[in-house]
Parts: sequence; structure tokens; C-alpha cells
Amino acid sequence: MGTLKVGTAGYKYDDWVGQVYPPNLKEREFLTYLAKFVDCVEINASFYTVLSPYTYKAMVQKTPLNFEFIVKAHKAFTHEHEQIGEVLIKFKESIQPLLESQKLGCVLVQFPQRFHNTPQNREHLVKVIEILGDYTLVAEFRHKSWAKDDAFDFLRELGVGFVCVDEPNLPGLMPPVVVATSPIGYVRFHGRNAEKWHQHEHSWERYDYLYSEDELREWLPKIRQLVQQTHKTYAIFNNHWQGKGFINAQMLRQLFSEGE
Repeated sequence: MGTLKVGTAGYKYDDWVGQVYPPNLKEREFLTYLAKFVDCVEINASFYTVLSPYTYKAMVQKTPLNFEFIVKAHKAFTHEHEQIGEVLIKFKESIQPLLESQKLGCVLVQFPQRFHNTPQNREHLVKVIEILGDYTLVAEFRHKSWAKDDAFDFLRELGVGFVCVDEPNLPGLMPPVVVATSPIGYVRFHGRNAEKWHQHEHSWERYDYLYSEDELREWLPKIRQLVQQTHKTYAIFNNHWQGKGFINAQMLRQLFSEGE
């Protein structure tokens, strides 16, 4: 039986001040404060830019020994393929401090909804795995065509973890299936704000959703299933607006511990 680590997607949000962080807390102290309440954090800024190794080194120094980071792979690997050559070496160099400190949980490769389960896209997935094969990898797909047994078997062959998701029940999106395809289990909670998922003025509106206790209880048997089938399972809350993901992370940790 494995272990469960619960965390948030990102931590540096202005709208968390007064909601998660005390009003007078300095930004450089955000991560240290958050690490008192969660087991891990997903770094999303790495999707948009290659962070400096010194940034990751500072993160390491601000967190406890057993704290872990999940790094989202740069968009060049999943969205803008022609840029892979430009960022590959820089990306690997940037996360070296996490490897050296043994705080790198895994690397998350997140594909867009247009990335359907086709032979061509499978070939690209294999290429990405070959490029980033030095790391423990998990893959998130946004199109429901990947929610099939043959796709799960394909991931098992590659040794890549399947990212289970909770998100609105909308046409084309991934259903809340729970499958372990590697020693790493992974669940991303995006919220269920169906009204704002596609139609929004600001990107944060999509993630403006607070799970109820009953909604999280629906996931408890599924998460326990993953924990039993894997070495380690991550439950990450991406419903970040105004600290809702932080609230739900605390809620899930409490609910999970009650059944142990």
C-alpha cells in the first residue's frame, strides 16, 4: 500500500492574501507558510517559462525534508512542439536542484483538448517520453478519447502515470475515471464550474469552485483504490481562486485520515 500526498496547484496568488496567507505575510514566505498545511505543491509557472535553478533551490530551502514538488513540463513538449529543441536542456538544468534534494515527485505533461487519442499523437507522446525519460512522468489528457482501456495499456507500456481528473461534465472532456498505469497515482481537482469552463473573461473564473464535503467523499474510495495500487498518489487541487483549493486540500486530508 502506498502513501497519499495532498497539495495545491501553485501557491503564489495575490488573491490568497487574506484568504490563505496572513495579510502581512511577505511573498517570499508564502511557500514556507503553505508547507505547514500541505504535503506537496504543483509548479505551474514552469509550463509558461523555464524557471531558474536558483528559484527551485530557494523552494527546496523553504520546505521540510519530506515536502515534494510536481513540475509541469514546459508547453513546448505538449503544445508548441517546434520549440522543444530550444527549451529541453534549459528545462532539465532548471529542475536539477529538485533532483539533488530528492524533492521532485514527478513531472506532469499536460496535453490540450485538441490532443486526441490518434496514432500520430501517440507517436508524439512516445517522443516526449523518450525526451523526458530521466524523470518520473504522469500525463494529463483533456479529451475523452484517452479514457479507454487500450490507452491505459499504452501508458503502462510506457511506464507513465495516468492523471485522473475531476472537472465539469461537459461534451468531450475527460470523465472521472480512476486508473493506475504506473507506480504513481495522480488526481487533479479542477472544480466543476461548467458555466465558466469555456465561457469566461478571466482564466481564474474556470477554477472558481469550492467542493462540498459530500463531493470529496465521492472520491475517497477512488483515492483509496489508487493508494492501494501505487507506491505514491498525489491529490492536487487546481480550483485555486481565492484559496478554494487550499480549503479543499485540508478537507480531503481530514476525510482521508478519518478512514485510516
